[in-house]
Amino acid sequence: MSLATLYENDPVYQQAVQQLKQSASILGLPEEIVEVLRHPEKLVQVRITVKRDNGKVESFIGWRSQHNSALGPYKGGIRYSENATAGETVALSMWMTWKNALAGIPYGGGKGAVRVNPKTLSARELEELSRKFFAAIAKEVGPDVDIPAPDVYTNPQTMAWYYDEYSKLVGYNAWGVVTAKPAELGGLAVRLVSTGYGVALGVREAAKKWLGGLEGKTVAVHGFGNVGGHAARYLSQWGATVVAVSDTSGVVYDPKGLKVKEVMEVKEKTGRVIDYKSGDVKVFTNDKAIFELPVDIIVPAAIENVITRENAPNIKAKLVVEGANGPTTPEADEILHKKDVIVVPDVLANAGGVVMSWIEWSHNRMGCWLTDDEALARLDKMMTQNFNKVFDEWEKKYRQYPMRTAAYAIAVDRVVKAMKLRGWI
Repeated sequence: MSLATLYENDPVYQQAVQQLKQSASILGLPEEIVEVLRHPEKLVQVRITVKRDNGKVESFIGWRSQHNSALGPYKGGIRYSENATAGETVALSMWMTWKNALAGIPYGGGKGAVRVNPKTLSARELEELSRKFFAAIAKEVGPDVDIPAPDVYTNPQTMAWYYDEYSKLVGYNAWGVVTAKPAELGGLAVRLVSTGYGVALGVREAAKKWLGGLEGKTVAVHGFGNVGGHAARYLSQWGATVVAVSDTSGVVYDPKGLKVKEVMEVKEKTGRVIDYKSGDVKVFTNDKAIFELPVDIIVPAAIENVITRENAPNIKAKLVVEGANGPTTPEADEILHKKDVIVVPDVLANAGGVVMSWIEWSHNRMGCWLTDDEALARLDKMMTQNFNKVFDEWEKKYRQYPMRTAAYAIAVDRVVKAMKLRGWI
């Protein structure tokens, strides 16, 4: 049986391949290059056995997909999900290749997963699973080979277990083997805000290019979790007026502007943004009502497929910056492009987390630590420079396409050029 049969029929993988083929068509790449890029360089499958608290032994399947290393070591998170598949893992590793290439950092793409519902495990069982999984893939990872990070249902504590397990196996403190570690183990406290901060930077730079600047522009943020909350906080500090935010409870809207800090306090206390009552706030119980408000900028920062062919024609904003993964459907992308609305895609806009991981990793490799302010300043510089580089290339070469299409083409082109320079193709 071919290894490819583990993943080729997966719909998520097929979606990733379709995006690759579209980019290859724009770039004029031959079919044999597509054939190379649509497969990972290595896919590892492992079985982990865990002794449950009730004395029974249960086994779980895990994967690590290493898609492409032309630009540097593999980089990407590890998720725990009962719906994880080999195909999804390969697709996510491919998308990490493009995200890292577009972010301008010297990484290839990787991704890992364990098929498990972590909510059914005790703290001890979760630690045993984590340590055994990382031990099982230890020969495939390393500070200069493959550097995992958190993803769905993994966190800094998981990274601490990975780091400790790997360090015991190799016999030294391997700080750089994972990123987003606790600060006590060489991580950066600001890693928790870095994705939202990076999204805010994307809004700021896109507003300069498209709206004449951020000052005084009105913003609506769909999803007021870690990414959306921090993006809203920074945007309000930089002169924008955040007029609406939402979570699953609904939308709070005040055309004069929300007090973002107070909304964050209410959200933390009650778990619902609609409990915010300050000013002339209006409440909508349908969270998707936020997309049709009269604002300059929308930041979808919750879940996928919330901007669709149904609501895209009613969007009044001229700029959409994606904090979530895949919030805009392909049909909506085309509708907004024809309306001359710029959609800054997730692959570019929410790369702040992986850029901060690179900052953490590079300083781990040098054996020195950064302050939070230094780390954020470096993130600002890198994200700003790269955003402007990608935006300018889109305007000059790919303006007839939505920015997402162009972004993938730019990323694929960077990887292919690296492969050619290295003599791989």
